[in-house]
Parts: sequence; structure tokens; C-alpha cells
Amino acid sequence: MIDVILKKGKEKAVQHKHPWVFSGAIEKVKGKPANGDIVRLLNAKGEFMAYGFYNDQSRVALRLLEWDEAVTVDEAWWRRKIGIAVAARQYILQPGVTDTCRLIFSESDYLPGLIVDKYADHLSLQILTSGIENIKPVIIDELQKLLNPASIFDKSDASSREHEGLQPSAGGLLAGNQPPELVEVIENGIRYGINIAEGQKSGFYCDQRDNRHVLAGYAKDKNVLDCFCYTGGFTLNAFKQGAKSVTSVDSSALAIETLKSNLALNGFADKDQRSIQSDVNKQLRKFREDGEMFDIVILDPPKYAPSRSALDRAARAYKDLNRLGMLILNPGGLLATYSCSGAMDMTTFKQIIAWAALDAGKQVQFIHQFCQPGDHPVSATFPEGEYLKGLLCRVL
Repeated sequence: MIDVILKKGKEKAVQHKHPWVFSGAIEKVKGKPANGDIVRLLNAKGEFMAYGFYNDQSRVALRLLEWDEAVTVDEAWWRRKIGIAVAARQYILQPGVTDTCRLIFSESDYLPGLIVDKYADHLSLQILTSGIENIKPVIIDELQKLLNPASIFDKSDASSREHEGLQPSAGGLLAGNQPPELVEVIENGIRYGINIAEGQKSGFYCDQRDNRHVLAGYAKDKNVLDCFCYTGGFTLNAFKQGAKSVTSVDSSALAIETLKSNLALNGFADKDQRSIQSDVNKQLRKFREDGEMFDIVILDPPKYAPSRSALDRAARAYKDLNRLGMLILNPGGLLATYSCSGAMDMTTFKQIIAWAALDAGKQVQFIHQFCQPGDHPVSATFPEGEYLKGLLCRVL
């Protein structure tokens, strides 16, 4: 096994079991490992520190796997880690209530670059690192043994793979039978048709499961605006809890089409509901111009800050979006606003909302904080895994 030597003074993060070693922290590589090979990491004195994936194409040159020198990172090791992650989610999966969740969450499950989502009897797989690409046959085999899925479908994100020097994934079926165009799942007692092949990310955003349920508790007899609605998670939960009306906005025609199907699937087709395909910021301005007001406004935008270098630009985008949302709320109305950017911390997010309120001439009370659910755990040694945050604000 090839040895990689850390620069003197760069040991602390490794000792604290953070899984990333950046290329600038490496003094020397004794040999020429292929990208994705497992190497030994040594400190400047030549003492063992950890085993990890090596990749000289990535800014994160080492993704650490195991800190015990006596443990062999072999096929049995991988199968054991996968089994632990899958078993930890079983409490979420309840027949007739919820049959979809994230089974494996990359570094937070000590499997860097591997994401697996369960959609009823189907699995959606994302392989984002060269090391995981090398071990893919073992992963697929173990998932089949543990879960016997109807299919395993590749939804690897091309942009993330590029950072590892990997070729874009061709996608498609990895095991089992081709999933139907819409796979029906159930979450919190609500049914959804999931387009695994063409849907965003892995096909569905199960990270908002708990937040959809909590927010719906405020929706009874309210007029709700669901922005970036995708396939209707917040919309459907609001109707389940007795919302008077819901207006749902998304720029994707496929999302709006699937939302309408999901409304019918749950018996909500006759509800007071509008589906609008439009850019959200443009539509918010139109609501303002038309004098249309709402009791609850939900803002769940895509990732505005993919890295810390994008934070300033993202802060301006979040502020403007939330300012527009506040301007169309009835007095005392509720703004549910989210950020899925890992680079955005909660303290900064609160400050942005405060600035938005100031610009809108409003006062804001924070009455609830949202976060990601238990199938998206945050490792104590990898705080970067905490990406989803949200605030429920009373706007006065």
C-alpha cells in the first residue's frame, strides 16, 4: 500500500477524525497511486494516522475511511458499513406511512461519495468519488442482498464527479428491472409519484420530510403559497392539514405536471389549488403588482451557495427572495424559508432574513428552526454534512 505523508503541523484535523485532507496539506506521496486507490496516511514523523481514498485530481486529495491501523479496509469492511447505515434507517420506514428515505449519506455515514435513496422497492444511487466508483460492484451486490430491490438506478451528479476527475455518469439501470415512469411512494401518509430517471437530484427531496409535516400544522384554513414547489411536498401536506387554498410555483414543467398527478393521487384534485410554471422571483413580483396576499409563504430554493466563495452573491439572492416573500404576506403571516447550502450557517441565514425584513419595512419573529431529518445525520467530526436549515418567521 502506498504511503502519503502529511506536512508537519497538519495533523490536528486528522486526529479529530475529519474525513478530508486537502492537497495543500500533503508533503509527499511515496509512489504513484491511481485515483481511487486506498493509501496509508502518515504524519511527518512517519507514524500511521488513517487509511483513505487518494485522488490527485481533487482539491480534497484524501477522503479518510479508517483510523485504526489494525483494521483492513476490504470487501467485508464495505459490506459492514453499508449494513450499519441501512439498519439505522429502519425506524423511519413504517408500512402505510413512509416507505422512502435516504439510506446512505456519504461522509456522514463514513462512506465518502456514496448516496443511496430508497423509493418504495427501488433504489437511487449517486457515486461521486473515484474510490466509490472502484468499489461499485460490491456496493450494488450488498444492497441487493440486504434489500432485494426491484431496481437500482444510477443518478450520479455529473458536476460533482467532475471535481474528482471522473467522467460524467451515463446514468441508467444498474440492477433489476427498469423502474416505471412514476414510482409511487408514501411519506407521512401522503402518496407521491417519483420520476427517478428524469427527476431532480436522486428523484425526490426526502430531506424535507419532517419539515413538511411540522409546517403543515400551521396551514389549517390558510391561503398558502408554495414556491419552488417541485412535485408538491409542502402543497400536499398543507392540504392534508386543511389549508383553504394553495398556490404552487415552479419553473419546471415536469415538476408542475407531476404535482398535478400527485394532487389527484391523494384525492386533492378538487381543492382550491393553482399550479404556475414560472420563475419564482418574477412571479413574486407579479403577485406584488397584482396586490395578491397570502397567509403562509414557503420559499425552498435550490442551492445558492455551492461554496464559501459564493456566499456573498448567495446572501444577496436570499435577501431579495425573502424580501419579496414578506411583501405579499398578510399582517402576522408566516414565512417558511430554507437554505440547502452547506456553506450557509444558521447565524448568517438569520442575519440575511433580518436584512430582508428591514428592506421590506417589516418586523420578524423567529418561531421555529428547521433542520434535516435523521436519515441525513450530521457526524460530529464532519459538520459540513449539516446543509439544510430553515426558519419559520412571523412577519409583522
